[in-house]
Amino acid sequence: MPLAWFWFFSFLLGLCIGSFLNVCIYRLPRGMSLLAPPSHCPACGARLGPLDLIPVVSYFFLRGRCRRCSVAISPRYPLVELLTGAGFLLIAREHGLHVHTAGLLVLFSVLVAASFIDLDHRIIPDRLTLFALAAGIPLAALQGAEALKDGLIGSVLGGGILLIVALFSRGGMGGGDVKLAFAIGWYLGWQETLVALFLAFLLGAVVGVLWALRTGRTLKTAIPFGPFLSSGAMLAALTGDKLISWYLNLWGG
Repeated sequence: MPLAWFWFFSFLLGLCIGSFLNVCIYRLPRGMSLLAPPSHCPACGARLGPLDLIPVVSYFFLRGRCRRCSVAISPRYPLVELLTGAGFLLIAREHGLHVHTAGLLVLFSVLVAASFIDLDHRIIPDRLTLFALAAGIPLAALQGAEALKDGLIGSVLGGGILLIVALFSRGGMGGGDVKLAFAIGWYLGWQETLVALFLAFLLGAVVGVLWALRTGRTLKTAIPFGPFLSSGAMLAALTGDKLISWYLNLWGG
């Protein structure tokens, strides 16, 4: 398959997965089934037809409103779809057609859902983390014993570091973040997991300072860490090897 087609289909797949992630983001924190009832307008309950479920396109075709009751549809829906599509495209371009690529696509999907749920509800559902673990371990095993070992070390290291932070921060770090870090390690391995945590704390610190300056609140005000952890993980997945090489060359030179 020519690379351009592989990238194109990866983007389309991401759009479709993003549409499903919107369902997860809405239903998981509410304890609802992901399968029933079928997709419907949350305002009037009207069931969505096939044309209403086309990622991104349907939002603009309907002019951002429900076909039946005309209630405005949140622009977050196409945003999540486009974000997922763009993420799938970047991962496909960086890693090519490989089992590791499939694992990163799964991880990215979980991280998108976890980030938005954490922003809305300050929780990361265990169902998401368990799914990530259930998929991550066999995907690591398919890549061989070395990848499996690397994933196990990454999981223990990533989750262990955040567990220590959670214990010493006395509520500053949630249990959902710790569990998600355990899952992330299986996909990234120990080196990129360390990069992911460094970037997550760096992003969290920068955004926290800017947010405190803008709102006048103290840095002790709790903000969701899930989006920062997710961002750090995906940056590490896309650029971790380059950052590690740069760091080693910097000190080696």
